[in-house]
Amino acid sequence: MCGIIGYVGQRDAVEVIMEGLSRLEYRGYDSAGLALVKEGAFQVRRAEGKLAKLRDKLREEPLAGNLGMGHTRWATHGRPSETNAHPHLAGDVALVHNGIIENYLELREELTAAGHTFKSETDTECVAHLVESYVKEGMELPQALRAALSRIRGSFALVVLDRRRPGLLVGARKDSPLILGLGQDGEYFLASDVPAFLAHTNRVAFLNDGDVVIINDGKHQITDLQGNPQERPVDVISWSPAMAEKAGYTHFMQKEIFEQPRALVDTLTGRAKQGSADIFLPDIKLTDDELKNIKRLVLLACGTSYHAALVGKFLVEGLARVPSEVDLGSEFRYRDPLVGPGDLVVAISQSGETADTLAAVKEATAKGAKALAICNVVGSSLTRECQGVLYTHAGPEIGVASTKAFTTQLVALHLLAIHLGRVRGVISEERGLSLVEELISLPGLVQQALECEPQVRQVAEQFMNASDFLYLGRGICYPIALEGALKLKEISYIHAEGYPAGEMKHGPIALIDEKLPVVVLANSNDVLEKVLSNMQEVRARAGKVIAVTEEDNAAARSLAEQAILVPPSPSLLAPVLLTVPLQLLAYHVAVLRGTDVDQPRNLAKSVTVE
Repeated sequence: MCGIIGYVGQRDAVEVIMEGLSRLEYRGYDSAGLALVKEGAFQVRRAEGKLAKLRDKLREEPLAGNLGMGHTRWATHGRPSETNAHPHLAGDVALVHNGIIENYLELREELTAAGHTFKSETDTECVAHLVESYVKEGMELPQALRAALSRIRGSFALVVLDRRRPGLLVGARKDSPLILGLGQDGEYFLASDVPAFLAHTNRVAFLNDGDVVIINDGKHQITDLQGNPQERPVDVISWSPAMAEKAGYTHFMQKEIFEQPRALVDTLTGRAKQGSADIFLPDIKLTDDELKNIKRLVLLACGTSYHAALVGKFLVEGLARVPSEVDLGSEFRYRDPLVGPGDLVVAISQSGETADTLAAVKEATAKGAKALAICNVVGSSLTRECQGVLYTHAGPEIGVASTKAFTTQLVALHLLAIHLGRVRGVISEERGLSLVEELISLPGLVQQALECEPQVRQVAEQFMNASDFLYLGRGICYPIALEGALKLKEISYIHAEGYPAGEMKHGPIALIDEKLPVVVLANSNDVLEKVLSNMQEVRARAGKVIAVTEEDNAAARSLAEQAILVPPSPSLLAPVLLTVPLQLLAYHVAVLRGTDVDQPRNLAKSVTVE
């Protein structure tokens, strides 16, 4: 979600750091900063907004030195501001951080009681003070960092400096990437992604979870959290800087499909916790009493986000028992909608700048409804228009056809549904514990689902020249049929339609012949028998059945010409898992047909006009 670059060597550290941060801008951010060590003192510059503002500060107040670090921040704890921007300082220690510190409140209380003074609203600052507390006890920086990390729960990529040690650069990682770059003549780089330093070196060591790297006097050492030495191979990256932004993938869309497990983890972190039946959503800015008094949810969205909203209706009504409606942003305000006090409008948008959705929200709030945004962009117009926000921490999505933004929207809606159900007393603690545990398992299941890519590629090769596709699903998976068809249309330019499987006999069945591929979402649930009957109807008319189903669903596999397999999952999680092979199918068909996958014709990433 944000970028880190650390440097020690003979070059101008400011130039290296600012170049590195600019190469990480694609990751998304709302503030930036850097810190250098020179003559036993920290030199720090920070700015809210884009890197241009930080560059302006550096022109007004230039810095110089050969040891430093920089950071671009996407706000999680604390609003975007210069004060909340990284690096954070505490005594002799300065650091930058990607990730979430889950127990920061208890650490902050403990440190405050011990006399530490906090200046920011962030979870990160408590790490700086915790490290400083161990440094004050006489520990060297690497030992102090390891001691601090033993107290921390959450995810982190950290780069840390001690102003008294001008040749020392220390880093650590857990569940957030940090990469060591090895330059010439004893120079080193630490970064959250290879593009940050690839212009200077292509020799890298990929750090593992639990690694602590110590760079000192032109040498490096890697240890685990207990201080035991670790060996990590040095790889030579063959990517060009432009390719590196895609991490070796051919297209951004492909990269973003495979980033989904991490995006889901980031969206869940700090909100769903193992052993807790409750969901933590402080940024929705709705009290428990307000949530209890909601009479109806109105979900507003366009395009792919509309399909997420359709899934959200099933989740909210099924888990929270709140009546819900779904409306297209482009249609909502032109029918004098019946909306007002007692209604909660949930507006869903990847960019937060979708003009139709924004206009619909303004119409609803003008009539007295409360509004909540589900969005991937901090500070976007939609988040400012709504009372509260539930951010999807998908990170920047560069491919026009949405992938990880969609699946994180589904998870955000799942979180909201459980939260509503718990607050309203509909979901028991026992049921809540089970739902949270299932949700936490989802990223691992998606990682397994990605292993279906070889099967998907075979299906794409067989059907790439089809002129039409039909996608069928039932219940909560019907919107996924719509989304699968949309993905194929967007990037391969093949006509495709999604339908509720039970509606096939009411018209679309006339299209079925030996040339028509029919993609059927056949997951195990209480309507599986009905779906199997629909598959039989397609086979009876010589249609080509492509089943997306679980590995152990022998009945569905026996009725399909091709089967794409995903791991078994609870039925409420099936929409996310079944989405993955449909994304891959659209991607591989488009690649085989030679279309522009990342920038398909006539489409834009953010639709800011009606």
